[in-house]
Amino acid sequence: MGLLSDPNRRRALISLLTRLNTPICIVCYMAGVAWFMGLAFEPFTLRTYMSENAMGSTMVEERFPAGERALATGREFSAHKKRTGGMPVEWLMKTMQAKGLEVFTQRFSRTLPFPDENKERYMVRGTNVYGILRAPRAPRTEALVLSAPCSPGDNNNQAVGLLLGLAEYFRNQIYWAKDIIFLVNEHDLIGMQAWLEGYHHTNTTGMDWSPLQGRGGSIQAALSLELSSDIITSLDLVLEGLNGQLPNLDLANLFYAFCQKIGVLCTIQGKLQRNDWDSVSGYSHAVQTMMLMVMKQASGRPWGDHGLFLRYHIEAATIKGVNSFRQYKTDATTIGRLLEGMYRKLNNLLERLHQSYFFYLMPSLSHFVSIGYYMPAFGLLAVILLLRALDLWVQLSTPPQRTEDGVTDIEPVRGTHFKTVADLLSLLTPLVISHLTGVALYMLPIRFQEMAVEHFPVSETEAVVLTAIAVYTAGLALPHNTHRLLSGEGTEQGWRVLKLVAVLYLAVLLGCTALINFSLGFILALTLVPVAAFVTPHVPKVLSAFILVILSPACTLLFSVFFFQELQEMPISFQDGWLLFLSVISQGILDHSLYGSLVYPLITLLVYPCWLLFWNILFWN
Repeated sequence: MGLLSDPNRRRALISLLTRLNTPICIVCYMAGVAWFMGLAFEPFTLRTYMSENAMGSTMVEERFPAGERALATGREFSAHKKRTGGMPVEWLMKTMQAKGLEVFTQRFSRTLPFPDENKERYMVRGTNVYGILRAPRAPRTEALVLSAPCSPGDNNNQAVGLLLGLAEYFRNQIYWAKDIIFLVNEHDLIGMQAWLEGYHHTNTTGMDWSPLQGRGGSIQAALSLELSSDIITSLDLVLEGLNGQLPNLDLANLFYAFCQKIGVLCTIQGKLQRNDWDSVSGYSHAVQTMMLMVMKQASGRPWGDHGLFLRYHIEAATIKGVNSFRQYKTDATTIGRLLEGMYRKLNNLLERLHQSYFFYLMPSLSHFVSIGYYMPAFGLLAVILLLRALDLWVQLSTPPQRTEDGVTDIEPVRGTHFKTVADLLSLLTPLVISHLTGVALYMLPIRFQEMAVEHFPVSETEAVVLTAIAVYTAGLALPHNTHRLLSGEGTEQGWRVLKLVAVLYLAVLLGCTALINFSLGFILALTLVPVAAFVTPHVPKVLSAFILVILSPACTLLFSVFFFQELQEMPISFQDGWLLFLSVISQGILDHSLYGSLVYPLITLLVYPCWLLFWNILFWN
């Protein structure tokens, strides 16, 4: 405190920070990247442990015996699905009723803002079927959900069969203290969104759905099951939900504990756990696993049906069955026993899962990185913006130079007032135009799709994506000359004030983003912080413009597409990567319209306009 309260020491500290500003910024950036890469090193991580006392032990006896019968039910479901050309609603209702459940249906429909070419759908109509097993030993105020999507073709038939087999087995047990809801949803995430909105009496996406005729208690936890083969070699746990939300870590710990107990091979991000953490290959494997989680979380999209439960504060995850070349084999009976054990433990909960972490990264299922370990990596990048803001503030606060005769060179009062107004307008104009460009990028792609289809030989989806790219590119030419209309030529003080505003704006924006979605905030910081720190009107224009474009939000997304494919060990050519890049843009817009993903509006309305301010500073003179 004495250092800051003493004016002389404070001036010395500020002088030191401004004199060594660039070296300190470079060191902070390198330290932030190194800190993040070190998070996957096992001695720097924590071992997973169960925080919830009610689930602290796996000492339950799993007795589910009907794996083969469940697979037979799945084959029967597949036959009826082929016969009806979609969800066999009548057959599902009769089957669930025969197993002793209270059965209900929900119809829904949704017109997409433009066709989804990945899944070839535009007008979506479907029916959700769900059965409720009422709790025999409690007042039915709480519930658990087990869901399985009705996927097209031969996908996920085994999951529906196992769900029905578990429903029949659970019906004969007397220890349930919570309602258990068995849900088969059509059209994957759209059907799940309709069911959740109907269950909670909300309509946040404008979807049409019929009211639910039957409800259970308040949903405490949910699991979504995806199985597409009779023989499973491993079970993969999917955690990433809408807008980067994650379930309570105890849910992942529960899955891992029962996999260890029963002897099921389990993975996360499709990666097996390795014990050779002290080797280069072991560390590289952990980095790949953690980076896959970072990339998925940063996308903001739900990576399974469970992802939509999280917005309702329901802890949920998706369990995917993988049939690969591995020599391990797991049958449906074993998977049923695992799910039985998990639901028996969730049945013991006296309150919602809350004692473990909600913010974490996982380099493996047995280790995790808590928020207290990974936030310093982002903090080291964010402090660069504060250091540059301090440097700019000192430069703007420096008193004007005196002439040789000791008189300060000050313009007349009337001229000074006019110049202040001009400087203010030259600051506000790029701010307003940059954000108007962002609004155009957010609104025009969908609104102009019909006009584009009429005048150009493109589909609706192509029109939306190409309009977004056109508006994005046009924005590069709009703001950077606006101040010259007012003052004729940009002043030194003008660009410094604009950069100070832009740097502080970016610091607040990245900080708020990292608190909600650390992965997205960190990736944006990696690319935008160098731009914010070192762009000025006096650097070489061509080289600097090239670097700014390379580090722009669009190019960051393009690089992320290739990087994600490399992490999955599925490298693609540039042409395929470009097509995938266009598909990612269309899916981002659809995710925002259908499920309320915030990544697209965040990029268009805030991140892109902020980047345009630095583009404006580069071409200030």
